[in-house]
Amino acid sequence: MLCDQCQKRQATVHVEKIVNNQRVEYNLCEQCAQGQGELGSFFSNPVFSINSLLSALLNDEERRSRALHAQPSTCCETCGLTYGEFARIGRLGCSDCYETFSERLDSILRRMQGSVTHVGKVPKRAGAHLALRRQISELRRELEAAIEREAYEEAAELRDRIRQLEATASKDAEEGQAKADGS
Repeated sequence: MLCDQCQKRQATVHVEKIVNNQRVEYNLCEQCAQGQGELGSFFSNPVFSINSLLSALLNDEERRSRALHAQPSTCCETCGLTYGEFARIGRLGCSDCYETFSERLDSILRRMQGSVTHVGKVPKRAGAHLALRRQISELRRELEAAIEREAYEEAAELRDRIRQLEATASKDAEEGQAKADGS
């Protein structure tokens, strides 16, 4: 396959970008890929890690944020990590960092994934609980639609099913808490 840019050399680099849920794909030869701004540094520095990728995204986000808001860097109260340090190293310091930097992380996740809601695989331990929560959410959407259609009998059945599932979820949560307290 020929390079999409120069149409002369064999394409050896496949680039796929997803921006605002729009996917763009192109194939480049190594020379054209090196000429691309965002890819050029990848080829000049062949050592690659997910942390360096995340760090590059965070540094870009940090520059944009500074340009928009001349505010001091946020700091996690638990571990003391600043957003600037997070942007530099590409890793959060503790679980509380997610909450501390949530506003900035949301925009980064939206750019990377197109959404801030996880829709992929889940750990087996948490899978049943999450599946139950998703089922309840779906039933609530169906309930709203049934009410709009004025299908009140269907809405009543959905309401009862939601209550039943919520009771199950509550019972499961209490059992999980009892196990955690007992260990």
